[in-house]
Amino acid sequence: MSFLKLFSGKKGEKPPTTGEAIQSLRETEEMLEKKQKYLESKVEAEQAMARKHAKTNKRLALQALKKKKRYERQLQQIDGTLTTIESQREALEGANTNTAVLTTMGSAAKALKKAHADMDVDQVHDMMDDIAEQQDVAREISDAISNPVAFGHDFDEDELEAELNELESELEEQEQEDLDRELLKVSGPNTEKLPEVPAAEPAVLAKPKVKSKEDDELAELAAWAS
Repeated sequence: MSFLKLFSGKKGEKPPTTGEAIQSLRETEEMLEKKQKYLESKVEAEQAMARKHAKTNKRLALQALKKKKRYERQLQQIDGTLTTIESQREALEGANTNTAVLTTMGSAAKALKKAHADMDVDQVHDMMDDIAEQQDVAREISDAISNPVAFGHDFDEDELEAELNELESELEEQEQEDLDRELLKVSGPNTEKLPEVPAAEPAVLAKPKVKSKEDDELAELAAWAS
């Protein structure tokens, strides 16, 4: 669809959608950009022609400059048209985005409304109460299961306490006896073997006799008698 066909629709004809209009503008932009490149090449060619004949053929040089001016004027027109088309395309793209967003939001609002229509506030409250009640029941069951079960008959706490005290006393006595026994082992007589005590009295060494004057005289008398 060309740029002209976009705005030449008959009266009462269904207008194009934003997507169709955007596509048409893009096609027109492509066409004008191609024409722009063609005119730019013509401008360069006429500029070259004018330079070539500037000194040798003034008439041909002037004709080339006139053509160049016409091509430049067309380029200016195309530049303005492209600017207008680009602005219009951007506006349509923004509108298309807004339309898509609004359509999505409208669909979401309808879905939310339908979801709420299928719900009853009182039913929701009742359901939440049931859930809370079942949670309480589950908590009670868990507490009951976790408590230890007492098998057999109940016992008298006082008797158990008295028996425990008696056991503690016995243990303390036993510990004291063991401690006394250990102390006796440490402080008792030394079990190492001592040297034997001799049964007979030790012999007394005879003292050496001291010679006296009388002994000398007796010795001399004995010697004379012999």
